[in-house]
Amino acid sequence: MLEQYPFLPLILIFVVAYFFMIRPQMKRQKDEKKFVEALKKGDKVITRSGLHGKVVELNDKDASCVIETMAGRLKFDRSAISMEMSKKLNPVEKK
Repeated sequence: MLEQYPFLPLILIFVVAYFFMIRPQMKRQKDEKKFVEALKKGDKVITRSGLHGKVVELNDKDASCVIETMAGRLKFDRSAISMEMSKKLNPVEKK
């Protein structure tokens, strides 16, 4: 059977790679985009570099936000906020 379909192993490798690598990455990117769009004033966040703070201002013009920390206020790009760590700070309340 393998002689009839010489490209079958290559196609199977691509299908496996899609379901185990490409598709989860696309889902993660979509979830991060939703998270960044859902940010609001007062959210406690952690940046990807580990800085903890609270969102005090959002700017849709340049997709940035101002975070208040113990050291003062700092301006960050919204994509610099870590979704995973911020979710741990703000647990979802069950209704």
